[in-house]
Amino acid sequence: MSSLESVRQLLGQTHRAQPEDLPGMVMDAAAQLDATALIIYLVDHQQRWLTPLTAPGTPAREPLAVDGTLPGRAYSLTETIVAEGGGDGVRMWVPVLDGAERLGVLEVVAAVALTAQAVEDCKAVASVLGEIIVTRSLYTDTIERVRRREPMRLPAEILRAQLPPLTFATDRLVVSGILEPCYDVAGDAFDYAVNGDVAHLALFDAAGHGSSGGTRAVMLATQALGAYRNARRTGLDLIGTYHHIDDAVRAYDRSGMITAVLAELDQRTGVLRVISAGHPGGILLRGGRAVKVLPTPTALPVPLGDLRAPVVVEEMLEPGDQLLLYTDGITEARSRDGDLFGIDRLIDFAVKAVADRLPPPETTRRLVHAILAHQDDTLQDDATVLLAAWRDGSPGELQP
Repeated sequence: MSSLESVRQLLGQTHRAQPEDLPGMVMDAAAQLDATALIIYLVDHQQRWLTPLTAPGTPAREPLAVDGTLPGRAYSLTETIVAEGGGDGVRMWVPVLDGAERLGVLEVVAAVALTAQAVEDCKAVASVLGEIIVTRSLYTDTIERVRRREPMRLPAEILRAQLPPLTFATDRLVVSGILEPCYDVAGDAFDYAVNGDVAHLALFDAAGHGSSGGTRAVMLATQALGAYRNARRTGLDLIGTYHHIDDAVRAYDRSGMITAVLAELDQRTGVLRVISAGHPGGILLRGGRAVKVLPTPTALPVPLGDLRAPVVVEEMLEPGDQLLLYTDGITEARSRDGDLFGIDRLIDFAVKAVADRLPPPETTRRLVHAILAHQDDTLQDDATVLLAAWRDGSPGELQP
């Protein structure tokens, strides 16, 4: 059966099915793809484990680590990996993506080596599965429960519902963000959008920690996110957007405090325009090295914008440039003996990731895990990163 027919059958089955039926439906499609089993694994929110999505009648499986395993490599590098041999034949691991957003992997088990056509058919089914998983997540908790390895606190529940997908990509741009601690965030948030030739990027860090402080910070960040999107969709320019956020937060909580970085990238020309409202300056990576730390601050934190006019800084990017935005929870991460992670270590990490040709989402994943390791997996502050990689649209590949 062709991949198109397999996809049609799978889609036809899922239109009125419950999410719990998905593992069985995927298994039913195995024989049509010259396979004996198809099992979906979903990545957890910290991107450390791949957990099987199983149901009665489907093969039993255990969670698999992302680091140090073949399925983890397929997930990390978004590439299909085939493992020949073994008592049960051939295993293949296919990334499950929603666009460029990494959701997990599809395990394909076959008695004999798969033909090139069968491999492509499995990739097509995995692609459709990504779309199905995302749409089903909108009206079920089943998939979300599989992705959680511990209870999520209320502030994190509220904030994560407001965030965009971690990764987005076009032929000209890859944007990837990540936020830790994922189960107990305070006031960090990020957002992005692409409208025509303009890419919009934003990072927010609202003051507040602890039980009540964390909830207040999350509500401030949520207010800033909403105002940012409202300004963007109204068509305000960068300065107008800054003032719109400033006014909205002041009206909501005059004593609140949010640092922010707002950026716009013209994807045709490479012109980057940035306002840094009391926030750490972004790092510009070019040709395998850090060439500049963007000026900061160019505006006061929100909601103090009525005290001083914001200044927009312009930079001309070159094809292949990457812009790394981060909150102070990254550079101010402190080890048990008091050693700061610091800007120099951050730059060294980013430069090495570029040299290793890591995809942007893998760079952000490994960076946040390095921050966690530096603090013995206990963060004193939210650590958030937003990485944007740009090219001019000429022939070539920009790997998500």
